[in-house]
Amino acid sequence: MTKIVYRTADVDGTDVFYREAGRAGAPKLLLLHGFPSSSHMFRDLIPLLADRYHIVAPDLPGFGKSATPDGKLTFDRIAAIIDCFTEVVGFDRYAVYVFDYGAPTGFRLAVKHPDRITAIISQNGNAYEEGLSEGWNPIQAYWKDPSQANRDALRGFLAPETTIWQYTHGVPDVSAVSPDGYSLDNFYMTRPGAHEVQLDLFGDYKSNVALYPVFQTYFRTHQPKFLAVWGRNDPFFLPPGAEAFKRDILNAEVRFFDTGHFALETHVDEIAQAIRDFLK
Repeated sequence: MTKIVYRTADVDGTDVFYREAGRAGAPKLLLLHGFPSSSHMFRDLIPLLADRYHIVAPDLPGFGKSATPDGKLTFDRIAAIIDCFTEVVGFDRYAVYVFDYGAPTGFRLAVKHPDRITAIISQNGNAYEEGLSEGWNPIQAYWKDPSQANRDALRGFLAPETTIWQYTHGVPDVSAVSPDGYSLDNFYMTRPGAHEVQLDLFGDYKSNVALYPVFQTYFRTHQPKFLAVWGRNDPFFLPPGAEAFKRDILNAEVRFFDTGHFALETHVDEIAQAIRDFLK
C-alpha cells in the first residue's frame, strides 16, 4: 500500500505544505494544482504512480495549507517560490504535471530551467489564446479596466456554488464526482484574506497570457516530451488549446476525456495509465 507523507517546507520564509510519496532515487514527478484547489486534487493519482516515481505535490502559496507570503501575490511570485521549493526538496531533474494555475507556474520553471524538465503532462493547463473560452470575458474586462466595480464583478467566481459548478460542469454523471474536493476547496476559501488574494490573481492572470509567446518559443526550441490529458468539456480551457501544443511540439501527444475541468475526479485511472505509458 502506498504511503503518502505530509510535510511543510520553509521556502524563503513561506511555509509550503506538500504531499510526498514514492522511493527516493526513483524518477521525480512534480504535481502542480490549480484554482481553487490544492494538492488534495492529486489524492487518487499519487497512489497510482508512486510505485514508479518519487512524487511531490505542493500546495501553491496562498492555497490549501501553504502560507500566503506578505505583499501582493502574483504568478511570478508563485513560480519563484515553487522554483525555490524544488531545490529545497532536492528536485533537480523532474517531470512536471500541470493543471490550470499550475500550468503558468510550471511553464515559467521550464523556461528558466529547461535542463531540469524531463517531461511535461498538461491536464487542462493552457498556453494558447485559442484555448481561452468566453468564460474568461469578465476577467479580461478586469485586465483592461482594473476598477473596483470590475473587481467586485468577479466575486461570484469565489462563491461555494461556483466551485461545485467547476467540478461538475461537463461531467456526464455528476454522481461520479466526490464532494470531498469542492468541499475542501470551499473551506480553504474561507481563510482570512483568501478572496482578495484570488481576485489579485485573476487580475494578474494577464501576465500569463502575455508570456504565451515565451512559453511557445520554449516548446519549439526545446521540444520537451509532452502529453496533454484534457477534459474536453472544460468551460474555461477549450480543446483547441490542447491541440495547439502539437503546433510547436512535434511529438506532442494529446488525449481527450469525456469530462470537465477537474478531469482527475472522474478519469483518474485512465489518466494515470496514460501517464505511465507516456513516461516509461
